[in-house]
Amino acid sequence: MSTFRFWQTPRAGNMARLTLHTGNLPALADNHVRIKVHAVGLNFADIFALTGLYSATPQGAFIPGLEFAGEVQEVGQQTQGVAVGDRVMGVTRFGGYTSVIDSEADYLIPLPPQWDYAQGAAWPAQTLTAWYALTHLGALQAVQQVLIHSAAGGVGLQAMKLAQALGARPTGTVGSEEKASWLRQQGFEDVLVRKADFARQLQRDERGFDLVLDAIGGRVQSASFDALNPMGRLVVFGAAEFTPSHNRPNYLKAAWRYLRRPRYDVMEMISSNRSVLAFNLIWLWEQKDRMQALLEELQTIALPPPHVGHRFAFDDAHGALALLRSGQSVGKVVLETGQ
Repeated sequence: MSTFRFWQTPRAGNMARLTLHTGNLPALADNHVRIKVHAVGLNFADIFALTGLYSATPQGAFIPGLEFAGEVQEVGQQTQGVAVGDRVMGVTRFGGYTSVIDSEADYLIPLPPQWDYAQGAAWPAQTLTAWYALTHLGALQAVQQVLIHSAAGGVGLQAMKLAQALGARPTGTVGSEEKASWLRQQGFEDVLVRKADFARQLQRDERGFDLVLDAIGGRVQSASFDALNPMGRLVVFGAAEFTPSHNRPNYLKAAWRYLRRPRYDVMEMISSNRSVLAFNLIWLWEQKDRMQALLEELQTIALPPPHVGHRFAFDDAHGALALLRSGQSVGKVVLETGQ
């Protein structure tokens, strides 16, 4: 294969600029591995990067995408531990929406034999995010109560599974009864459908939590912080309330939400003995030793393959992104190259 296909935008700001291209493959660097990509995992970070609302967005033209799965085609002369024909899943700091990707071996993970490529593409970014949030920042302990927002989504669903595996008591929140019913069918008994006044909903049920995982923001986040028990932790890793409803952001609406975002007084936090932590896992790609340590920790947790709720053809990236943006997806949204 001397050519490859990839989705690229000339610059951030409008998702409509994302177009499919064909290019010639360069010579493989000695310290890289060439993978024929079979599946690409989609993330909300892709939407925020394409619309220019993501702090880590590259300048100028870029290929979106943070995770993939495929088969090793070629191995550089200075690379060890990987062989042609290996099935792998991997992470990349952008560049994932492609039919062929060159990667350092440190960013690749063996794909379990019983998993298909779509399941592999659905695992790395969301599972690392959930694990880091629950354990390294959230310090979750067995029997503790943890509130997980967007529990039917990619990260949320993995967080629910991991919390159960750690012996904690997860409560998931979703935006519809359909999603709540689906989660209950997966074995999660404690699921809330968020009401318009989420704060009153939590107060009425006398809910208290030792840990909250939030990627929504706004009033949902404020209500969640107020529901923390003493020594409780709020871990924030996204702000879905800023998700554009169209290809371009509504900057006035985004600015209004930004001005009304939750703010926390550290002196009050000392008095109430509650804390707020926030992170963006994409910076982990630059700390390979730390990422490998997290992956080794995850190997000790027996998890089923991730749930791939929606599979799209590689040519239909816009349709896949539209579904993800709509908030109607369950589990992971994946592009499949059909190679």
